[in-house]
Amino acid sequence: MLSVSQLSIDYGSNRVVSDLNFTLGESEILMLVGPTGCGKSTILQALAGLLPISEGEIKVAKWTATPKHTVAPEKRSVGMVFQDFALFPHLTVEQNVCFKLKDTSPADHWLKLLGLDAFRHKKPATLSGGQKQRVALARTLAHQPDFVLLDEPLSNLDAALKDMLRWDIRNALKEAGVPAIWVTHDQEEALSVGDRVGVLKGGKIQQIDTPEQCFSTPNNRFVARFLGEASFIKGTLNNGQALTDIGNVPANGIDCDTGEVEVLLRPDDVLLVQSSIGNNGEVIWVRFEGGSRLCAVKLACETVVTSRVSHEVVVHPGDKVHVSLSTSHPLAAFKS
Repeated sequence: MLSVSQLSIDYGSNRVVSDLNFTLGESEILMLVGPTGCGKSTILQALAGLLPISEGEIKVAKWTATPKHTVAPEKRSVGMVFQDFALFPHLTVEQNVCFKLKDTSPADHWLKLLGLDAFRHKKPATLSGGQKQRVALARTLAHQPDFVLLDEPLSNLDAALKDMLRWDIRNALKEAGVPAIWVTHDQEEALSVGDRVGVLKGGKIQQIDTPEQCFSTPNNRFVARFLGEASFIKGTLNNGQALTDIGNVPANGIDCDTGEVEVLLRPDDVLLVQSSIGNNGEVIWVRFEGGSRLCAVKLACETVVTSRVSHEVVVHPGDKVHVSLSTSHPLAAFKS
C-alpha cells in the first residue's frame, strides 16, 4: 500500500503542489491528468525521492519520508517507466532486464509474460518503440518494486500501438500486484485504464475518484471540460429534474439542490435529428471520427452544444436540425 498525506512541494518560494492526499491499495492504478505545468511529473519525482518535499508524508510498509526524514531514491524500491524508455543501448534485452539482479528468475517471468522471450539477445536499437517500452516495464517489474511510477509511457508511440500496449501495461501491473501512478495527457487513456483518476490544476487535486464518477459527476466545471467534450445549457433544477429549452432530464446538483443551473451535456446526451419541422438548432461544424461524427449545434437560445451521431448521419454546417436530450442517467448540474 502507498499512502500520501498532505504532500506539498516547493520550487524555491513557489509552491507547485499543495495538500496532495491519496492511498493506493495493492495493484491499484491511479491515473494523474491535468494541463501542462500542473505538477504531474513533479509529484512523480517527489515520490521517487528525486525532489525534496516541503510538507506532508509519503509512506509504504518499509519506509516513511517526511521533510525532516528523507529517504534516498535507491532506498525506496520504486519502479519507474519513462516515455523515452531509458534503456542501456550497449546491453541486450536480457541484460537490461536483469541489470543488478542477483536472482534472475523474476526477469525470466516478465520477459515471457510481455512477449520478449525471442528478443532476449537483441540490442535496444533493433527494437520497435512498443518492444522497448515492454523491456523497460519488464526491467521495472523484475526488480519487484513497492510501487511503480509511469511518466507518460505511451507518448512516444504511434496511435495504433498505444491502444494495445496500454492494456498490456495494465495487465502486467495487475499481475505484479503493485500500486502504480501513471501520468498521462491522454484523457481516453486515463478513463479506460485507471482504477481511479486524479485531475490536477495548478498543483491542486480537483478530484480523485473512479473514472465513471469523474466523467459523469465532476466536482467542478474544470474537471468536466478536461475529461472530454463538454457543453452546458441553462435550466432550472427542481426535485431531481432539470428543465431546459431542449427537454427535461434527471439531474444531480453538484453545488446546489434547486434553482437556476447549468447542466453538463456530453455529446452522447444530445440527440440530433434531421427534420423538416420542429427544428431548433443550426449546425456550426462537423468532425468526422470514423464510426461517428461530432457536431456542434447552435440552439435558438444561442447556446452551443455538441452531439455525437452515427457516421451514417450526414449533416453540414448551416443545416437546420432538431436537438433534444436523451439520457437515462442523471446529468450533473452546477449553480448558474
